[in-house]
Amino acid sequence: MIARIITGTVAAATMAGSAYAADLRPPAYVPPAPILTWTGFYVGLNAGYGGSVSSNATTVSLPLFDGVALAANTLDPPRQLAGTGLVPGITALANSGVVHLKQNGFIGGGQIGYNYQWGPNFLVGLEADFQGARIRGSGDYVGTSQDSIAWKDPIFPGLAPCSLVGCNFSRTALGFGSVTATTNWLGTVRGRLGYVVTPTLLIFGTAGVAYGGVRASANHSSISIATLTGANDALFPTPFPYSIFNGTRVVPSIPGSAIFSGTRVGWTAGGGVEWMFMPNWSLKAEGLYYDLGSVALQSSSVNLLSPLTVTLGGINVRAGQLLVANAPITHVRFGGVIARAGINYHFTWGAPAPVVARY
Repeated sequence: MIARIITGTVAAATMAGSAYAADLRPPAYVPPAPILTWTGFYVGLNAGYGGSVSSNATTVSLPLFDGVALAANTLDPPRQLAGTGLVPGITALANSGVVHLKQNGFIGGGQIGYNYQWGPNFLVGLEADFQGARIRGSGDYVGTSQDSIAWKDPIFPGLAPCSLVGCNFSRTALGFGSVTATTNWLGTVRGRLGYVVTPTLLIFGTAGVAYGGVRASANHSSISIATLTGANDALFPTPFPYSIFNGTRVVPSIPGSAIFSGTRVGWTAGGGVEWMFMPNWSLKAEGLYYDLGSVALQSSSVNLLSPLTVTLGGINVRAGQLLVANAPITHVRFGGVIARAGINYHFTWGAPAPVVARY
């Protein structure tokens, strides 16, 4: 009996010792939550839409030669009526105008960057991106100009082609032009300054250098409508058939054109928001204004050639001879606003906290 009591006591003590030893064991290791930081490198993709802000392309045409005004103004000045005369180079106004270029289209590509989070709320970084684009616009203009000259000869039958009602010569020039501008690709290198609103939400501003591949073209043409009235035949119409020059003639031009294709460098600025929706992954939305400057398209000359041969007094013109030449210059600007969204992969976001000890 005593042996049984001793045995039970020993067993109970052993069980109690085992329970106490179990209470002294360290708890199971649970790794700490990741440290939430934006610091580190990242890469990603983006896509969006670009539209121009400055959308006007202005064409100004410079007069190179105006043989019609030169011949008409020097023909029989004493018989010209007061206040009349052709304006040298006025036909250049017809090839001057403004084209409304609404450049817009798709843009998409990729980006790479580095962030450094300074304290719990501030961030600085550097980002470079490159994307293909199809930001394009085209438009047309129509211009016009007009002048006239008149003569009145005294009543003198024989050599007086303008002796009855007087002669009037007028010309109307109509100019036509088309302009196209395209941005084929665009890249930027920008600094970023951000504020970490919450550990997973960032707002930022950004600015830097923009560069892009652009192309622009311009085509110009014109027609001149010339009208002569009042010319009468002389006493002997065979040698002096002046009346055959009465009427209206339309003279088309040899068109002029210009093309520019190259790389332009400018600047960009904007801002956006980025959300870390899961470890290492973030979504962003941003808007950028960019300005790549402008180009001047110096067109080949728009030429008007004589449609017929004229030998009349001091006027000697052969068919195909140059009558008028104008040189259009078109200024096209490349710039606008980009709205885009993107996704980034961050290589160091959510790194685990350092392990101090493990049992």
